[in-house]
Amino acid sequence: MHHHGYTWLGSAHELLKDGPRRPVHPEFRSSKVVPLECAHWLLKPAAFVQGTWSDAEQAAAWFDRQVRASVAAFMAERDRDTTRLADAIRRVTERVARGEDVIGGWYLTGQRFLSVCLITCGPHRLRPEIPCPAGATA
Repeated sequence: MHHHGYTWLGSAHELLKDGPRRPVHPEFRSSKVVPLECAHWLLKPAAFVQGTWSDAEQAAAWFDRQVRASVAAFMAERDRDTTRLADAIRRVTERVARGEDVIGGWYLTGQRFLSVCLITCGPHRLRPEIPCPAGATA
C-alpha cells in the first residue's frame, strides 16, 4: 500500500461546477479540479500525482509543506493557528499509517480554494477496482 499526493489551487467557483468533477464527464480526465469522490483522483492521469509514499511520516511531511505554503492566505483565522495546524498534521500521520485517505480543503483569500489530498492506493480501501495510476501493484 502507498499514498499518492494531489493538490489543487483554484477558483472556489470551480467547485460549484460538479460536471467536470465526475468521471462520466468528458472533461474529467483533463480537469485538475478536485473530484467529487476522493478515490476518483486515481482515475486521473499519472502526471497529476505530485508524489508517492509508502512511509506515513514522509507523506505527512509533504502534506504539511503543501498546507504551510498557503497558510497565511487561509480565510479562517482558526485555520491559521499554528498549534491547531500541528495537531492536524500529527493526525495525518496516524491516518496514513492506517491506510486512510487524508483530504484537506481551505478557502483562501481572493475567492480561491486549496485542496491537499493523500489518496490510498494499492488498492484503495473503498474502490479496490480502481488501478494505480502509476501502474504500481500492491
